[in-house]
Amino acid sequence: MLTRRSLARWSVAALALPTLRVAALEPATGPVVLTVSGKLARANAGSRAEFDMPMLSRLPQRSYSTATPWFDAPRKFSGPLLRDVLAAVGAEGTLLRCIALNDYAVDLPVEDVQRHDVLLAILLDDKPMAVRDKGPLFIIYPFHISPALRNAVYFSRSVWQLKSILVQ
Repeated sequence: MLTRRSLARWSVAALALPTLRVAALEPATGPVVLTVSGKLARANAGSRAEFDMPMLSRLPQRSYSTATPWFDAPRKFSGPLLRDVLAAVGAEGTLLRCIALNDYAVDLPVEDVQRHDVLLAILLDDKPMAVRDKGPLFIIYPFHISPALRNAVYFSRSVWQLKSILVQ
């Protein structure tokens, strides 16, 4: 027999179901371009979160043009903010170990992505980036916003050909 207490528990659980479905991370159906692992609340491949390009494209998109040491003139970068990628997986750490296709690795404080609009660029001048053009993913800081970002520390954290992020 249902008591008032058990009915209240059942009602709360039923209300939470739609939230759980929304919070679930969909599986990648195309080639995986980014793997996020470590301290995550949501995953879609065991304990990892794998993203294909359409998944990254469905996140809110931002664009800005900025000068970098790697190009002769300012270029337009577009993609989701890195903080939105971390939110999608429920990242719970304070440090990101970012690793490129050539195994270049750098630690990026989560505080950076909270304080600055750090992009996970998927487009360069409105076109997908080939590996030879530093793609398909490029972590890029808004260097045009603050002179304090234009130094070796932040340049070194701008990982091109990003393949994975370990949340620590």
